[in-house]
Amino acid sequence: MDIKMLQKMIAAGGTTAQRLLASGMNVNALRTNATLRKDEWKHYDTAAIKVAQRRLVGVADLMSRGLTYQLANGLGTTVLEYEDMSDVNEAQLSLDAVSRGQSDAVEFDMNYLPLPITHADFDISIRKLNASRTTGQPLDTIMIEAKAEKIAEKLETILFTGSDTFTFGGGTIYGYTDFPHRNTGSLSANWDATAATGATILADVVAMKQASINDRHYGPWVLYIPTAYETILDEDYVSGYPKTIRQRLLEVGGISDIKVVDLLTANNVLLVEMDSKTVRMVEGLPLTTVEWQTQGNMVFNFKLMTISVPQLRADQDNRCGIQHWT
Repeated sequence: MDIKMLQKMIAAGGTTAQRLLASGMNVNALRTNATLRKDEWKHYDTAAIKVAQRRLVGVADLMSRGLTYQLANGLGTTVLEYEDMSDVNEAQLSLDAVSRGQSDAVEFDMNYLPLPITHADFDISIRKLNASRTTGQPLDTIMIEAKAEKIAEKLETILFTGSDTFTFGGGTIYGYTDFPHRNTGSLSANWDATAATGATILADVVAMKQASINDRHYGPWVLYIPTAYETILDEDYVSGYPKTIRQRLLEVGGISDIKVVDLLTANNVLLVEMDSKTVRMVEGLPLTTVEWQTQGNMVFNFKLMTISVPQLRADQDNRCGIQHWT
């Protein structure tokens, strides 16, 4: 039997693993129309993506700025290998460029980033699916919306607080507040304390910006604050001043936005450079729903999954564009 014919047979009716292997780990092999019709798939996908996007804050900031790295075959890759490089010598200045410049001995270090799948499962019985079709009512999306929300929360948690040191293949997944090479500092006062004023908050942000510049990271930046600080920034910068603290902070050069992050614990403030040399999302699989049958094909199982992992970076001198002050 021809190998291609065998692959087609497996893809059409084999186990979940067989269908993936036969398709070269193409997730669409688990999205056939045998169970769900085309419009039903679209109905589920639209609901999942809409809810997930609504819950994403930090991840959405990276994606909207193009700070992503796309993998060609995310399901077939468990670890991303990447290199960092030592600094090189300055350019030379001469009239004829004949004089030989100083040679470099650049050092490269290999690094690794695990690529786990973030997923959530649900199922539909054949009776519920048939009832939806016979009554003409669309499938209830409450379950897939709840699962999409949980996945979005997990992605945000990993980006901001890490993944409880998920380690695999020689690498570890870190977030903004546990990345070993982030820059840390102390706020002059908790911003929700009576000692904090518009001037002291501004001084803290300017100091964070200067610390980033000192590490050769020049912005632009996004300022992330915990929920407890949201209304503080809505107060007047000073009494009688026609601007709020938030408006005054956004006048600081290079600060492009201020975002409230529910996942940040009290008195934690982040200033993050929006540049790929500081952070990017490695994307191996967009948010996707796949399906298989169990219980004698009486129950249809669905898995909502994605491969989306933050990659936080510093150079070989540990210079980093992440400021974490408490």
